[in-house]
Amino acid sequence: MTGVEIDSRITELHFITPISNIRSIMQHGILSNALIKPTPHLSVANNEVQERRDQVRVPNGLLLHQYANLYIDSRNPMLFFLMSNSDNDLCVLRVDTSVMRLPGVVLTSANAARDLVQFMSLSEAMAMLNIDRIYAQYWVHDDDPIDTWIHKGEKCAEVLIPHRVDPTFIVGAYVPDGITRDELHQLGFDKDISVKPYKFFNRTIRRR
Repeated sequence: MTGVEIDSRITELHFITPISNIRSIMQHGILSNALIKPTPHLSVANNEVQERRDQVRVPNGLLLHQYANLYIDSRNPMLFFLMSNSDNDLCVLRVDTSVMRLPGVVLTSANAARDLVQFMSLSEAMAMLNIDRIYAQYWVHDDDPIDTWIHKGEKCAEVLIPHRVDPTFIVGAYVPDGITRDELHQLGFDKDISVKPYKFFNRTIRRR
């Protein structure tokens, strides 16, 4: 593992998933798109975005879909969209930052499928990423639509882990409400579960 110092503001990484995938994740880990295809699972990914990602190769690395992708901060445009449009009970898995030190890990300056995105080593990312903007509460700048577009991408900065994230790196989960917490307990999730409405934009899933 690399000895690069991780910015102290990055205390954990995040993975957004329907809770119906939890048993599989706790058994097999957080898998890359390429590995998970044969495994029964519920996806909340946008098909158009996935088609773009399917065409991307990380410079001097693997195809993008051969990486398991984590967010530096899950309170981002992707989760906002899901909380506004999904009928699936969601949680955010909390992943230990030590996973960033594994061989072959790549960080991105924005959503990895974006034009002009930068792919970086951990040391490069710690020098170049604007951590304050990644953790900013809002990304919409009413007086500057270009900066809104840029900031929207920055909020979705990713940590790409080759192939899979082992379950031992998962340290807990955030949920939007008590119902989701209870469902997660019932699925046998034995890590810390925190009810954090703010992290889900104070919204609840539109349950049927």
